[in-house]
Amino acid sequence: MSTRKNIIAANWKMNVTPSEADSYLTTFLGTFPEATSVDIVIGASFVTLAKASEHISGSASVDLAAQNMHPEAGGAFTGETNAAMLNEVKCDYVILGHSERRAIFGETDAFINEKVHAVLAAGMKPILCIGESLEEREGGKLEPVLSGQLKGSLANVTAEQMADIVIAYEPVWAIGTGVTASPEQAQDTQKYVRSVLEEIFGGDVAGATRIQYGGSVKPGNAADLISRDDIDGFLVGGAALDPTSFADIVKAAL
Repeated sequence: MSTRKNIIAANWKMNVTPSEADSYLTTFLGTFPEATSVDIVIGASFVTLAKASEHISGSASVDLAAQNMHPEAGGAFTGETNAAMLNEVKCDYVILGHSERRAIFGETDAFINEKVHAVLAAGMKPILCIGESLEEREGGKLEPVLSGQLKGSLANVTAEQMADIVIAYEPVWAIGTGVTASPEQAQDTQKYVRSVLEEIFGGDVAGATRIQYGGSVKPGNAADLISRDDIDGFLVGGAALDPTSFADIVKAAL
């Protein structure tokens, strides 16, 4: 049986204002006032991070994540946010390489790799997202797509640094569609992801790395998904916008 600690993260995306975060976290943190047997992460938008941090900094059970970060330390990058800013609002994690960043904003594996190294250098932990489109899955390209994303995004990362990296596998065709990969599909794919990590870093690192599943996770399917050997938690989108719904997903992983 795995000794990996489950990690359940909410990705609020471009939702939840600072005032809404106030209400949400008051409710959610009341559900988990003490340290839990899983790691819980709230991924807020940049303008909401400071307000969320006020709540989370006193919590024994919840950490804070940014949804992105620019790799440069500062400069003429209008609209971007650097590591020093995220450190000041006490971010613990940074979500990187989400399919929306890749597809809508054209982020490449090489650019995501720069971000991974910058986040690690700043003392925060990357949640690295990978995933295939429906066309790629049905076209037999699942394995080369995921392998390429992993190898490109983790280039020059050491085995020691992998202790601070979480992988989030999100099939693009299941994000926000209401369609979820079956527990068997998710497990098989995450087992493959772990095999790629073993190829890159060796068995010990692969066995210790936490791999989340994301893609229309809900309270109703969370328990079945989390019971699978290679699923170590969730990156939750839509169902994380309601504090009670997200709490129910966390409870499934306890």
